[in-house]
Amino acid sequence: MWIASKFGWFSIVQKEPGEFHVRARVKQDLQNLLDAMPLANAVIETWPGADYRYRIIIGGDDLRVVMNCLALQLDYSNFKSKIAQTPDQREKLPEYHTIWATMAGLQK
Repeated sequence: MWIASKFGWFSIVQKEPGEFHVRARVKQDLQNLLDAMPLANAVIETWPGADYRYRIIIGGDDLRVVMNCLALQLDYSNFKSKIAQTPDQREKLPEYHTIWATMAGLQK
């Protein structure tokens, strides 16, 4: 699952039953996530050779906390405008415009 949020860009996958990797290409994105929600045992790991270099590994209960917190943190009416106003996310804006345009091209 890809998630684009005001905290950052994440890829969440289940590697084993009950083991979820919340992955990011930018370490600050995971730090933003951890700063916004209580995940007692989550530690940002660095995997130098991995496609997504930074990750936290969590269980299902913590995944529910992450998803709930992301939903409750929606405080904007336009995502790209929010990103433009968020200093440590602003550099992603051109890429978000590219993703938006690509997906808009699929609309029928």
